[in-house]
Amino acid sequence: MTTMAAGRRRPELAAFLRSRRARITPADVGMPPGPRRRTPGLRREEVAQLSGVGVTWYTWLEQGRRINASPQVLDAVARTLRLDAMEREHLYHLAEVPYAPEPAAAAQSVGPEVLGILAAMDLPAAVYNSRYDVLAANELYERMFPAVRAAGPQARNVLWQLFSARACCCAMVNRDEELPILVATFRGAYGRHVGEPSWERLIHTLSETSEDFAEMWRKGDVAPPGSRIKVVQHASVGVLRCVSTSLSITGMPETRIVVYTPADEASRALLDCLRTLADPLVGCPAHARPLSEERARQAALKGPENDESRHSGTGAG
Repeated sequence: MTTMAAGRRRPELAAFLRSRRARITPADVGMPPGPRRRTPGLRREEVAQLSGVGVTWYTWLEQGRRINASPQVLDAVARTLRLDAMEREHLYHLAEVPYAPEPAAAAQSVGPEVLGILAAMDLPAAVYNSRYDVLAANELYERMFPAVRAAGPQARNVLWQLFSARACCCAMVNRDEELPILVATFRGAYGRHVGEPSWERLIHTLSETSEDFAEMWRKGDVAPPGSRIKVVQHASVGVLRCVSTSLSITGMPETRIVVYTPADEASRALLDCLRTLADPLVGCPAHARPLSEERARQAALKGPENDESRHSGTGAG
């Protein structure tokens, strides 16, 4: 940090705390208004009392003096001042304390604005949360990965689709290369959600279903999301090579739009063929069946909890 930046943070911290204190009335925190208040909001001593810190310490903090603040004390002040998540993060940065945000729950739905963006895209695109649930997808994505369209809500998960399929029916041609990276990326996100029932349940189900997943999970590898070449087999048109690109979505933590761009002209031509298919095939050439038939079959299944669904033959990523 430069000397100039460090010198600006403390005055900014002082102004920020004063402005947040001014908007909280005694009534907001269950205190009597008291006589002769010269300024709006709480007094410094009231913030200190409600936060469980010394009046002198809080006064020095609000004056922008260079004092050390612990995360526990900053959290107490943030609760008293009713800071939202963004304001809390701002407070930490101004106080020069490392910030550790609360883990966000994996998103489960997509708003109409994002759905409109997906529909307007001329490339296969889907919205994934950090657990690799497919929250939404456009028409071309569902033609590229038709079994995602056929799957019930519980089975619209990239990892489930890849690891529950027969190896020959896995949509990823470069399965041995791609799957370990996906598991490592999944594990990187899992670190923020250890112990959460939905995550633990998915890991247990995948481990029980696929020895490949269980072995990769035991290795403990961790990787960040990144752009890669996906080599996708499609029984209707052949093998497509696409570059996957992740785009974050404002207001939806740990959620991203993943877009697939043809990596060569041959793949672009195959993608154009996919646009014209009314009933694309699901699975590998040896076990392919029309999407309409697969949808009817899947309608009778429960998803990951049903052993019959493990040979749906697809994959995405």
